[in-house]
Amino acid sequence: MIKLLDMLNKFGKNIEWKISTFFILLLSLISFDLSAQKIIETDIFTVEYSEELEQPLWVEYSVLCPNGDASRSGLDFWEPEGVHTSDDDDYYDNEWDKGHLAPAAAFNCDRETLKKTFSFLNSALQHESLNRGIWNRLEGFERNLANFYDVSVRIDVIFDETPQRVPTGAAIPKEFKKTITWGDKTAVFLFPNGDTRGTDWIDYIQK
Repeated sequence: MIKLLDMLNKFGKNIEWKISTFFILLLSLISFDLSAQKIIETDIFTVEYSEELEQPLWVEYSVLCPNGDASRSGLDFWEPEGVHTSDDDDYYDNEWDKGHLAPAAAFNCDRETLKKTFSFLNSALQHESLNRGIWNRLEGFERNLANFYDVSVRIDVIFDETPQRVPTGAAIPKEFKKTITWGDKTAVFLFPNGDTRGTDWIDYIQK
């Protein structure tokens, strides 16, 4: 009888161990999926996107229409299929803009092309003063260059090791590094993701 009870206890513990191991493995698989980083090539830009951070890690594009005049009236960001991105809730009632990385104004050749820039794949939590100020003015400089050169741009989105997050979950970038190439020249800028009022974009060029 004692041996039988010992066998039943061991069997029970073995089942408990298997169940615990199963759930640990399941959680690991879920965590792995959420931390996936996907490189996605669209018609107008290429992006590496972190589903865990719900933010792009980098975006590359070339200025397509420096003098386009398509209207962006009524357009808003949309969630792409098959990728876990940020959404409208992450940008609601806070200081963070839906910052275009590949700029709408560089792709306003026509309404359909313009709309492609409004994917959440192309949106970062960007401080409102940066997005509406010197970042916007530097984009204007890019478009001016594109009247004379082929202009290609890479934006690296930089995060702290343990990034701050908005209450709805998306991670807040620490900095934005922008590399602009035209002709045989390259300029690199590093912007803090904060209040940049009173400064100019040239102040952030890397020597």
